[in-house]
Amino acid sequence: MPDRPFRRAALTVAAAVAIAPALVAPASATGRGAAPDDCSRPPAAGDTTVDVDFDGRSYPVLVHVPAALSGTARVPLVLNLHGSSGNGAGQMDYTGLRAVAGENGFVVAAPDGAIPLPQNPMPAGGSWAWNVPGVPTTAGQLPPPDARDDVRYLGRVIDVVSARFCTDLRRTYSTGHSGGGRMSSALACHLSGRIAAIAAGAGLRAGRPDPDDVSVPEVEDCRPGRPVPVLTWHGQQDSVNPYPGSGDLRWGYSVPVAAQTWARLNGCRSGPQATIVTAQVTRLAYTDCRRGAEVVLYRISNGGHVWPGASEPGTELDASRTLWDFFARFRLPNG
Repeated sequence: MPDRPFRRAALTVAAAVAIAPALVAPASATGRGAAPDDCSRPPAAGDTTVDVDFDGRSYPVLVHVPAALSGTARVPLVLNLHGSSGNGAGQMDYTGLRAVAGENGFVVAAPDGAIPLPQNPMPAGGSWAWNVPGVPTTAGQLPPPDARDDVRYLGRVIDVVSARFCTDLRRTYSTGHSGGGRMSSALACHLSGRIAAIAAGAGLRAGRPDPDDVSVPEVEDCRPGRPVPVLTWHGQQDSVNPYPGSGDLRWGYSVPVAAQTWARLNGCRSGPQATIVTAQVTRLAYTDCRRGAEVVLYRISNGGHVWPGASEPGTELDASRTLWDFFARFRLPNG
């Protein structure tokens, strides 16, 4: 069950994004005070590598800083998390987020997982999986006991990148494909005070599958401290992470159940409101949620296990621009 692009999606989307109030959460939920508005950004532009020290080891992290960034104002940060058997450099190329960052003025960090996965041929940069809490990797085994704690590690990545490149701790977001979508979902569950919103491509979860009944999430595994805005897209022809779910603990419950669970966690009182975008694409939105949160699912009837847009010629859903339009509406509060 490798997290790789499975087939091209043929779809047309004109995503209409409604204006919603900025998300407000209790100050105590952010886990740290707001950073000063002004800071000193180094004159770096383009791709660079930052070493992140964590639990006695140093990990290189690919960071993209748009050339247009100037001044001392803090800018948003987007974590861009690869799928299983991938790496940060490949994810950056696959999603096309460099161009979107340049157009909108945000920094992108694309770290690597730390659980090695066998692959032949081995891609440049290695083949890695994330340590999603309590979930087996695509190799079918639970992460080893000494596996890096990736929830804590990604929190450390946020700290290091923010300190070096002047990013706004109130506007930190996470996106990812497949295994990276599962990891972004875990951050929303376990690091909700640091992540303003997530966009999970072909991998939205709301906690791990219940080991006693994988058709539902384990309630105790996802207890966010605040409502988290959630965006996802998923192809109904995805055979890697099947839209209707599977009996495998690596995936489990269906995509609609994942979206419904986030709607419940966010206290949404309306939805799902279905909007037919094209013959193949339906937008399902849960709204009227606590503190302005929202849950949006793009259901793609003929879509496979892909990131639509930059790396999928002929498709008109630009996932990377759609996620940024969503992220830009939300931020954590001061405090």
